[in-house]
Amino acid sequence: MSGIAVHADAESAAPADEVFAVLTDWPRHAEWMPFTEARGGHGVGAELEGWTGVGPLGFTDTMVITGWRPGRRVTVRHTGRLVRGEAFFDVAPLPGGGSRIRWAERLDLPLGPLGRAGWIAAGPAFRAFMALGLRRLARLAEADGTVVPLR
Repeated sequence: MSGIAVHADAESAAPADEVFAVLTDWPRHAEWMPFTEARGGHGVGAELEGWTGVGPLGFTDTMVITGWRPGRRVTVRHTGRLVRGEAFFDVAPLPGGGSRIRWAERLDLPLGPLGRAGWIAAGPAFRAFMALGLRRLARLAEADGTVVPLR
């Protein structure tokens, strides 16, 4: 197993509560995160299950919610066979009514003999997908609330 840490940030013109509502509407996850579907509950102790892949090629990522602050933050512990570790989404209000979204992961991945070198190769792509997902989440929340987008 190789320990890695990665994060991405985005800003939205939508208020933090609206962004959080879209973020934690698990069936809508596929609308903003490429190649990923999710389902599950809400609140500390609830279980989540995500599928990441294309067609039949992919993996299931099981999680348990370990922290829940409505409208602001959700933390999870990855409990699957392939992905282990912790993650959080934080949605913070910005002056003017918008919000900043941060997604951080600290994972133990089975990168095999490549270890850290494998992450050096895969890490930038993973971070790019996280950032793309957050930008899409920001736009989706803006559209849901009919907010004028930033930029």
